[in-house]
Amino acid sequence: MTRRALPSSASDPRPPRPSALLRVLRAGLLFGAAGAVLVLAGFAAFLFALEREATPQAPAADGIVVLTGGADRITAATVLLTERRGKRLLITGVHPDTTLPEISRTVPATQEQLECCVELGRSALNTRGNAIETAVWARAHDFRSLIVVTSAWHMPRALVELSRAMPDIALLPYPVVARLPRDTGWRGALASARLLFVEYVKFVAAYVGIGPWPAVTAKVGEGITSPAP
Repeated sequence: MTRRALPSSASDPRPPRPSALLRVLRAGLLFGAAGAVLVLAGFAAFLFALEREATPQAPAADGIVVLTGGADRITAATVLLTERRGKRLLITGVHPDTTLPEISRTVPATQEQLECCVELGRSALNTRGNAIETAVWARAHDFRSLIVVTSAWHMPRALVELSRAMPDIALLPYPVVARLPRDTGWRGALASARLLFVEYVKFVAAYVGIGPWPAVTAKVGEGITSPAP
C-alpha cells in the first residue's frame, strides 16, 4: 500500500502570514505617516494664521508690553507710547547691561519721553519668563488691558504664555511684520522655513504647557527697573 504524498507548501493557496515584527513595523510606519500628516497640516494652519501685513493702528489700552528679540519690536512699542495708546510701557527681556539712554538712541522717541513711562524688565529668560514678568508688572499698576508687541511669527506663542499668566487681563496683539529683502534666495527661504517650523514646535509645546525652566533669573518684580525722571 502506497502512501499519498503530503501537499507541499508551494501548493498551499493561503499566503504566508507576516511575522509579528513585520506587523509592528507596518503599524509604526502607518502611525508615523499619520503623525507627519498631522504635523504638516498643523504647520500649514500656523503659517496661514500669521499676520503678513503690519497692523495699521492699535486700539488704546491701559499699558503696553514689548517682548525683546528685534529692534523693530521696541521701535513699534515706543511709537505706540508716544501716540498715547497706553499709559506705560514695559520692555521685558532686557539684557542686564542695557540702559534706557542706549534704547532712546535707537527709537523715534527722546530719552525724556521715555523716562516718565518706560520700565525695563531684566528677569525674563524666555517667553514664559516674559509672561511672568509682565503679569507682575501689570497687576502692580492695576492694568486691565495690554497691547502686546512682538514679531508676527512669535505672537501666537506669546499670547499663549501671557494668557496663562494673567487670564484676567485683556490682551490686544500688535504684531510686527519683519521687512524681508525681495530676493532672499534658496538659503534665505530655507532659513525662514526652519525658523517658522521651530517656532511652530515651540508654540505647540507652550499650548500643552511644556516650557523651559527656569523662566526668570531673579525674584520677579526685583528685575523691573523704572528710570527716575
